[in-house]
Amino acid sequence: MSSQAVRLVVLVSGSGTNLQSLLDAAADPAYGAEIVAVGADRDGIEGLARAERAGVPVFVERLADHPARDDWDRALAARIAAHRPDLVVCAGFMKILGAPTISAFPVLNTHPALLPAFPGAHGVRDALAYGVRVTGCTVMLADAGVDTGPIIAQEAVPVLDGDDEAALHERIKTVERGLLVGVVGRMAREGWTVTGRTFRFGRSGR
Repeated sequence: MSSQAVRLVVLVSGSGTNLQSLLDAAADPAYGAEIVAVGADRDGIEGLARAERAGVPVFVERLADHPARDDWDRALAARIAAHRPDLVVCAGFMKILGAPTISAFPVLNTHPALLPAFPGAHGVRDALAYGVRVTGCTVMLADAGVDTGPIIAQEAVPVLDGDDEAALHERIKTVERGLLVGVVGRMAREGWTVTGRTFRFGRSGR
């Protein structure tokens, strides 16, 4: 592994709590990764403000500014590519990335459930409605589907008596932040391989 830090572009759509955890981790050179840009699909969000306070370049590519979704997909991929990332991290990014980005870069995403259970936009609500006693979070490599990419890491979160969606989601997000930071750091320091659906840390696939 080269001593040169892995270049990250982080995509956000909201408050950027996952981004903040990554910014804090990347401040340590031993982490192995640096955030070279933060992108968003909307203006005026705290995630962008967090990046600006940290001195990280930002960009915004709004879907509404393009005549068709395909045009936005291409424009977003070009904005990301301008920063020459080794890895793209979706940290609360609320748009599904199109083929121009997915095919050009390895992309990490998170989901607030233990995939393949409860994919989609309402993973926490769906888990509660089903009555599971344990749910959790997943970090995966994104692909063309919705929460269908190779799974990298998962961590369980118990469902407590009296939980509502908001309370459960807050506990999941706390766990998710630590899991994401750990995964990005290991990928940066150790490399990774993917065979079929099997992800392994380490360039030799150990």
